[in-house]
Amino acid sequence: MRISAFVLGLWLIMAMAGTLPSFDPHLVSLPDILKPPSTSHWLGTDELGRPILDRLLAGASVSLLVAVTTVSLSATIGIIIGLLAGYFGGIVDRVISRLIEVFLAFPGMLLAIAMAAMIGPGIDNVIFALAVMGWVGYARLVRVQVMALRQRDHVLAAVALGRTDLAIMIRHLLPLAMAPVWVEASFGLAGAVVAEAGLSFLGLGIQPPDASWGGMIRDGVRYLLVAPHLVLAPGMALFLVVLAANLFGDGLRDRFDVTSRNTP
Repeated sequence: MRISAFVLGLWLIMAMAGTLPSFDPHLVSLPDILKPPSTSHWLGTDELGRPILDRLLAGASVSLLVAVTTVSLSATIGIIIGLLAGYFGGIVDRVISRLIEVFLAFPGMLLAIAMAAMIGPGIDNVIFALAVMGWVGYARLVRVQVMALRQRDHVLAAVALGRTDLAIMIRHLLPLAMAPVWVEASFGLAGAVVAEAGLSFLGLGIQPPDASWGGMIRDGVRYLLVAPHLVLAPGMALFLVVLAANLFGDGLRDRFDVTSRNTP
């Protein structure tokens, strides 16, 4: 878990460095087209002579922004919907459950591709498409947790004392239901990074000349035999970030799982 946290921290540092004015991912240098890694360009240059390192850092900024914003929006929407379904039950739960089933009937990535194709490319539209796709998992988790918690003694005591439904949901139910949400959010980070890269690879995400790991891989595929560094650098960055996020999620799940810690 420490190694995965280190990689995620390195991803954050890369994203912050990508915003510094000393890096210019759009700097075109025709004499430096497709140059391999060297002391002047640590990761080489692309088909327009732009430094791969600068574009990799700019792509890290984009992927971090998309991942964090998408997970935040998805979790917020899912938590609210899951709280309402689990706490009130009845017709509210049935309607929300049918809505969740409708979204689950479609493969998530295909739904994101369809939405991105309808509303157009761009970072805002990518975030919107991924958030619409991603809230379902959080809603299901919170709904199940709240349904199991709403008959606890402290919740019944709060009801008997006349606490409002909003106060009970926020103060007595939500804190206890958040453990699996944090685990889901860590996996959601990995999913959002992959989804953004996939959409950009297909031309439905971040548009040129803005840098994106998926777009860099798409542009580098045609030069794979003569300049493999165009694909290797963003590909390895994408692989390491997604792997670290998944391993971090596994670590959180093991830490929050009381039964596994008590098992001899």
